[in-house]
Amino acid sequence: MNFLRKGVNRVDKALFEIYQSPRLPKPYLIVGWQTRDVGKLSSKIIHFLNEKLEGQQIAEIKPSGFFPLGGAVFKDNLIQVPESKFCACQKNDLLIFQSKEPKYEWYNFLNGLLDFAQHYCHIKELYTISARPSLGAHTTPRRILTVYNQPEFQKMLQGYGLEDMTWEGPPAISSYLLWLAKRRDIPGISLWPEIPFYLAAGEDPAAIKLTLSFLDSRFNLGLDLGEIDSEISNQNEKIAQLREEDAEINEYINRLESGLSLNEEEQVKLAREVYEILEKRD
Repeated sequence: MNFLRKGVNRVDKALFEIYQSPRLPKPYLIVGWQTRDVGKLSSKIIHFLNEKLEGQQIAEIKPSGFFPLGGAVFKDNLIQVPESKFCACQKNDLLIFQSKEPKYEWYNFLNGLLDFAQHYCHIKELYTISARPSLGAHTTPRRILTVYNQPEFQKMLQGYGLEDMTWEGPPAISSYLLWLAKRRDIPGISLWPEIPFYLAAGEDPAAIKLTLSFLDSRFNLGLDLGEIDSEISNQNEKIAQLREEDAEINEYINRLESGLSLNEEEQVKLAREVYEILEKRD
């Protein structure tokens, strides 16, 4: 592989392990962060896309300098360090990046990510996947809240049912990545599907389906989401059973469905009871 071919000389080889050259004309880049993975949304979506679209790992960012040794775990007497992997879905012209958030050197890590994606893979658009807890009930239709780095790109994606997100607080790593992409004139969007707070510690297949449906429509992927429909039905049945058996839990969810709020103690109890019944095996 000629890694230093024309147009790629701005990529620092020392940051990467390169396994194969991607055959992607001009791909879309999807980034999924595994840190604070609310409702396991990011990890489930990345896994689903790689599995259904035959994603092949082509490279990874070396962890040295970005992650502490304390972030590593041992399995079968072997050390396992955080992985920051690039996978290529060649039939669909997608480049998928999956990683935990770096502990150190955010700027160098994110610039390295974009260097590889832009100068080696020639991406045309950036999509990041995160999630945020909401105070709504699981029976309430989910929304995908969004942040853009270009107003022109925001106008281009009108009609997909996306809603603008307002946020006050420290910037997320996805926002930082969007800012760096904007400086390179790469259109970017950060997707923040809402997940009911009492599903945040487990999984929310409804939010997963909503996000995959957007990606399917945007990239014309032809995904079959039938198995996720089954997961949604199974989850709803378990929560319905809990509501029948526990009048207090039913009252809490009724209040959320009516747009009312719960106090902290009630939120904790609802989240615990729902998590426990969903984790029980059939």
